[in-house]
Amino acid sequence: MDNKPEIILANISGEDKPGVTAALTATLAKHNATILDIGQSNIHHSLSLAIMFEATNSGNVIKYLLFKASEIGVMVRFSPISRERYSNWVKLQGKKNRYIVTLLGRILTPEQISAVATISQKYKLNIEKISRITGRVPLEKNERPSRSCLELSIRGTVADESMLKADFMKLADEQGIDIAFQEESMYRRMRRLICFDMDSTLIQTEVIDELAMRAGVGDQVKAITEAAMRGEIDFSESFKKRVSLLKGLDESVMKDIAENLPITEGMTRLIRILKKSGCKIAILSGGFTYFGNYLKEKYGFDYVYANELEIVNGKLTGNYIGDIVDGQRKAELLRLLAQVEKVDIRQTAAVGDGANDLPMLGIAGLGIAFHAKPKVKENAKQSLSTVGLDGVLYFLGYRDSMLIGEE
Repeated sequence: MDNKPEIILANISGEDKPGVTAALTATLAKHNATILDIGQSNIHHSLSLAIMFEATNSGNVIKYLLFKASEIGVMVRFSPISRERYSNWVKLQGKKNRYIVTLLGRILTPEQISAVATISQKYKLNIEKISRITGRVPLEKNERPSRSCLELSIRGTVADESMLKADFMKLADEQGIDIAFQEESMYRRMRRLICFDMDSTLIQTEVIDELAMRAGVGDQVKAITEAAMRGEIDFSESFKKRVSLLKGLDESVMKDIAENLPITEGMTRLIRILKKSGCKIAILSGGFTYFGNYLKEKYGFDYVYANELEIVNGKLTGNYIGDIVDGQRKAELLRLLAQVEKVDIRQTAAVGDGANDLPMLGIAGLGIAFHAKPKVKENAKQSLSTVGLDGVLYFLGYRDSMLIGEE
C-alpha cells in the first residue's frame, strides 16, 4: 500500500454562514491532514473557500469532507495537485510582484472594469482579488453615493511600468475615471506624512489671482499664473512678476479673502480622517503664509511653509521676505519634514496640481496630481481628477467600511 502523502485542492462554495470554516478544518485536523494554503471570500453571503491540504490517506479525508460538506449544506470539489506543480508554485513565491490597481469615479461601469482588466491581461498580469472600497450601493439612484471605488490586487512581472501606466492614463482619460497603479508593499498603508499644495488643491482658487483682482491687475497676473502652472515659465520668475504687481494693495483685503476661501470638495473630510489616523499633515505652497496659516488654524495642519509678503504701513510693497518656495524648495521641505518626523520617505505622500509640485510629487512615496494640467498628470506617479480631494483616501488604502463612526 502506497502511503505517500497526496496534495489535494478543495474548492468549497455555497451560502456563507457561521461555522463552515470551523467544521471543515476540524475534519482535516481529525484526519491528520496538513493545510498548505487557505483562502476565503464572501460576496453577498455567497462563500468561496479554497483549502490546499496534504494527507497520507487522501481518499479517506475526501470522504469525510464530503460527509461534512453535505451536513452543513455546502458544495465541495476536489482537484489533485502534483508534487512537482506544488514545488514550482512555492519556488515562484516572491518572484512575481504584487500590485494594487485602484479604480475611482463618480460611477464605475462594466465597460470601465472590463477595459482595466483587458490592459492587465495585455501585460500578463493576473487579477487575484477584487474588493469594493466604497460603501454598498442602494437600489434607489437618488440615494447612491457620489463616488465608486474598486481595488484590484494583481500579480505578475511588468517589463515596462511606464508603458503600463501610460496605457492606464490614456484609458482613464477616455473613460472619465481615475486609475492608480501602485506596487503593494508595507509602506502603502503606512503613510505617516502627507504634504499638500494649497492653491487649486486645498482651495479652489489661486490666492494671488484674488489679490490681483482687488488690486486691479487681475488679467495680467492670471495670465502669468496659468503659464507658470503649465510649466511654460519658471515659477520663481513668475512669482516675482506677480508680487510686484500687488504693490499698494491694502492689508485688510487679505483678511477678507482668507475668510471667504472656496474650500475644495472633500478637503474637510480628508484632513479630519488623516488627523484622526495620526498622520502629520503639511502645507507646502508657492502661495502665501497668511492664507496657509489661516487654514492651519481652522483645520489643524501641523506645518505651513509658503511665501511671506512684505507689508509696510498696512500696504503690500510688491516685495517678499525670505526665500521663494518653488518646486525644488517644496521637495527639500518634504525631505526635511520626513527627517524631523522620523518617517521613511516611502511613508510620505504629496498632493498638488501645478508644474511646481512635480519635484515633491516625484520624491514622495505616493505622489498625486490633483485635477492637474496634462503635463503635470503625465509626469506624476498618480492622478486624481474625477472626485473631490477625499478621493486621496482610497489611494492610501482606506475603505468606507473602516470609517463608519470615525468621521
